[in-house]
Amino acid sequence: MDKEILTIEEAAELLKIGKRSVYKLAKKKKIPAKLILNKWRFVKEDLIKWVASGS
Repeated sequence: MDKEILTIEEAAELLKIGKRSVYKLAKKKKIPAKLILNKWRFVKEDLIKWVASGS
């Protein structure tokens, strides 16, 4: 099963928050994210689960 991978811009749009806020959450490991070649990447499904869990 292929998982949709999002950039920081796409994650911000999905979450309806600013890019800077997404970056801060990722850097503090408060949001499911991976740093790949100095670029933050997010699995869409994981972000949706994160929001649903109320974390």
